[in-house]
Amino acid sequence: MPELLIMRKCIELDDSPVLYDRPFSHESLAEDWEVHHAEWRCEDGAIFGRNPQPAPGVIVCRRPFPGNVLVECRARTVLPSRHDIDVMWNMSWDEEADRRGAAYVAGVQGWWEGKVGIEKSPEYRLVAAAPCPWFEPGRDYFIQAGSVDGHCFLFVDGVLRLEMLDPDPIDSERHNRIGFEAYQSMIRVSDLVVRQITWHRREQSYPEEF
Repeated sequence: MPELLIMRKCIELDDSPVLYDRPFSHESLAEDWEVHHAEWRCEDGAIFGRNPQPAPGVIVCRRPFPGNVLVECRARTVLPSRHDIDVMWNMSWDEEADRRGAAYVAGVQGWWEGKVGIEKSPEYRLVAAAPCPWFEPGRDYFIQAGSVDGHCFLFVDGVLRLEMLDPDPIDSERHNRIGFEAYQSMIRVSDLVVRQITWHRREQSYPEEF
């Protein structure tokens, strides 16, 4: 059975119900998605985001996905853009302020110096990041990002690249949207699947070494 292993948790993919797997099309883009501060279009079963500004340019799914969710997709930068593939979950859009509200944001090749990371909007006081020298602009990556009660994780091509424990998890009943962001970048996203996470606890310990 396919699994994602994070600290003390095993996410069971086959037992995690699919909440959304509608292919991207002109119809689904119009019916299921809303755009804020960027250009997003659909072509050949994928969505393309273009945002020249050093600020979030997002596309947000109108459907709610409360609880512990996993966002799976294939994504790449669109050359000559070379950075910032960003995935969001447990999020909301602040209509009054016209900006992103609460959200977890996972990024690949971001944070100005080519890092993979996760940050918590809107205060951005909780951030974890690490270099990603393996990144190649224009190449497709399989991204799996989500959280279990604030235990956030990011897998790229099946490899756990980062995990982070939030001591004050986002209220995913109130903030229950998912989406994507282009931050001064151009990106392509396809093959989106959203799952409700099913997991079990796994015991971890060191073997005796001496």
